This record gives sequence, structure tokens and C-alpha cells, in this order.
Amino acid sequence: MKKQRKVIVTCAVTGAIHTPTLSDYLPYKPEDIAEQAIAAAQAGASILHLHARDPETGAPTGNPEIFSKFLPVIKERTNAVINLTTGGSPEMTVEDRLAAALKFHPEMCSLNMGSINFSMHPLAGKISEWKFPWEKEYLLASEAFIFRNTFRDIARIYELMTDHGTRFEHECYDIGHLYNLAYFLDKGLVKPPLFIQSVFGILGGIGPEADNVVFMRRTADRLFGTDYIWSVLAAGRHQMPVAAQSALMGGNVRVGLEDSLYIERGQLARSNADQVVKITRMLNEFSLEVATPDEAREMLHLKGGDNVSF
Repeated sequence: MKKQRKVIVTCAVTGAIHTPTLSDYLPYKPEDIAEQAIAAAQAGASILHLHARDPETGAPTGNPEIFSKFLPVIKERTNAVINLTTGGSPEMTVEDRLAAALKFHPEMCSLNMGSINFSMHPLAGKISEWKFPWEKEYLLASEAFIFRNTFRDIARIYELMTDHGTRFEHECYDIGHLYNLAYFLDKGLVKPPLFIQSVFGILGGIGPEADNVVFMRRTADRLFGTDYIWSVLAAGRHQMPVAAQSALMGGNVRVGLEDSLYIERGQLARSNADQVVKITRMLNEFSLEVATPDEAREMLHLKGGDNVSF
């Protein structure tokens, strides 16, 4: 991995895992997504990773019209890199997951590098009263989810999005996903520098133990040498410890309410900015500097915020 001087902080603002009942602070209305994204950028996030939700129910949606209600606002009020999901939620079709990215041609989009079991069903057991009827069944049904990301799906996303100059946050939930990425690199469908987001602690993916973080890093070093930039995210209570380990190993970090609803044990984060403030404070304590959005663009070879369609 290339030696770097500054740390890219990504903030994943809402995602598709948590439901509104789990936290009153999870944004799902467009104006709330915009407000929290802007605050996260002001707190130090270089990249904003964005999903959309139905403003009436909080359910995940891939509808570009919903994205259009907050993307221009965020772009106007921040310089952050906007990174759109192509993961959507595990129950969406690939077409639904791609719709917004194909319309808006962002600087970055996420790309999940393999199919996995992806379950959130244990969360349903923590709640007795729900804000919206869909939530409980959505979480319980995830016990049977297969999050589809086939080789054909991945190749299609590369081919469609690369034509627009969009680059990728490669989300790798297990060691095999790194080998999948190496396959596509060998085939010439993706070019360095690769931005690899190693994901820990999802039920169905690799666990968040420190040895696994080291194993992911060493495997990426072996496969990609100096052709990649490494970042990590960890789910739930593992978010900050794994982020700290990544930073101390020369990597980058991702936080946000998509990945964890908490700021510390037993205390909900009141905003995405809360988590960005915490991780930037930790980085400062480690004598590490946070990359600005433009520095992140340079490191990742992005096309720039003027070259998007929103």
C-alpha cells in the first residue's frame, strides 16, 4: 500500500440496514439527510457515502427522484466528495441499486465485491413497538437475504459507471472479495489506485477481530502492492476500535449512522457529525492529519465535483 500522510474520513449517513425505530437520530427525510451530511462534512468528513429513503416511511429506496431532493443541496453547501451507493439494500434489484448512480454520474460510487449472506435479524428482537409497519418484517426477513453481487453484476457496474468517469469504493466483506477485485484488475475493468473499503462485523461477513483486520491488510498488500488505498468500516460497537486500528496501520476510516447508531457504549449518536468529530479527535491524538476533500480527490484520482450531473 502507498505510504500516505493524511487520513480520508468517509461518513456513511443513513444506509439501508438500520430502521427509524432503532434511533430517532437516523435521518430518512431528504432535508434531514442533507442537513446531517453537511454537518458531517463541516466536522471533517472528506467523503459522504449516501443512500436514499422514502420520506414518508423511512424505508430504503433507489428512486433517483428522492436522491435529487438532497444531492444538489449537499453539493452547493459542501466541497465533500459525494459517493452514491450501488448496494442499495439487499432486497433491491441490481437495476434499482444502479438507477441513481446512472442518472447522476457521481465522482464515486460503492461497489460490493461479492455475494454474501447479509443479516440484521437479531436487531428485531430489541424492539417491541415500531414506528412503521415495514420495519420488523424487513429486519426479520434478512435472515433469508442473499446480498447478490455476482461477477456479471460487478462487471456490468464497472462498464456502465466507468464510462462516466466514476471511480469506486470497493466494499470487501471477506477475504475472497479481495481476490474478486484482483480478478477484475487483471481483466482491465478497473484501474489503480483502487479504493478498498474492508468491512468488518456484518453478520455474514468477516468478523471484527484485530487479527482479521491485519489479515485483510496483508492480503491486500500481497494482491495489489502499491496500487491501492485502504480504508475500513466496522459495524456497531466495533466501529471506533477497528477505525483506530486502521489508522494506526496507515489506513483510512469510515464512520456514520449507516454503520453504527452509537457514539459510545449505551449512548446513541445524536448525529453523523458526532461520530466524525470523535474519529477526527482520535486521529489528532495519534498525530494524524485528516485529508481535505480536494486532497482525497487527488489521492483517489477523482474527476472533481464539477463533473457530475446534479
